[in-house]
Amino acid sequence: MLQTIFQYEFLQNAFLSGILIGIIAPLLGVFVVVRRLSLIADALSHVTLAGIAASWLLTKKVAGFSSLNPIYFGMGFSVIGSLFIEKLRTVYKHYEELAIPIILSAGIGLSVVFISIADGFNTDLFSYLFGSVSAVTRTDLYVIVGISIYVLLFVTIFFKELFNLSFDEEHAVASGLPAKWIHFLFILTVALVISASMRIVGILLVSSLMTLPVAASMRLTSGFKQTVFLSVLFGEIAVISGLVVSYYLDLAPGGTIVVFSVLLLILSILWTKVKLKRG
Repeated sequence: MLQTIFQYEFLQNAFLSGILIGIIAPLLGVFVVVRRLSLIADALSHVTLAGIAASWLLTKKVAGFSSLNPIYFGMGFSVIGSLFIEKLRTVYKHYEELAIPIILSAGIGLSVVFISIADGFNTDLFSYLFGSVSAVTRTDLYVIVGISIYVLLFVTIFFKELFNLSFDEEHAVASGLPAKWIHFLFILTVALVISASMRIVGILLVSSLMTLPVAASMRLTSGFKQTVFLSVLFGEIAVISGLVVSYYLDLAPGGTIVVFSVLLLILSILWTKVKLKRG
């Protein structure tokens, strides 16, 4: 397997991208889950799908857009979707959770409209939905590397602030933290990670990589930093295992990655039950 990876550039792109996504998706996912914002990943992933569909529509219908890279359009839509979520949270101050299903519904609606105008699904669009090992280009890899560096820097610089906002937002605001701006940057970062992950995991499954490893690690740890470490470890195990199995069995990598994530979650739940019975 390793020899094959070194021989083919598309496999190098896929595995390097997968390793990076296996780090940044669960890393942000810990904060997403703790803050009870898990559905944001679903909402932004559907908005990203609308961007991908819009890029394919432009490619087919408008001359001069034939070389348009869908990942940039998807990324742009995802960022815009995150801005609308923040705006709607201020509009519905007492029902802030409404912002997420509103944007999710808008993303689904736009996706269906753009896809139907572009004459339905094609193989390339299908690969964005469920991931593809062969679809990851060198350009995609460079984009993922850039986003990964940004995410790691963001979490490192604002770790304390994100931690405080996640567990006691009222106290964090009272102590002088610029909660609004940090949350704004956090949502933008989530949007970028979702758009970067779509090539490997697929748009419809990317939220699973942000939540399932976190759910598994929370069953095994009690400390926050331990949860972060185990979430990233479980994410890497799921991604690498999923990519290897999908390559040999010719399966969509997104599905196999999610299956391994679910298996890790089940094992962590069973392990916890066994420990409780022994204790």
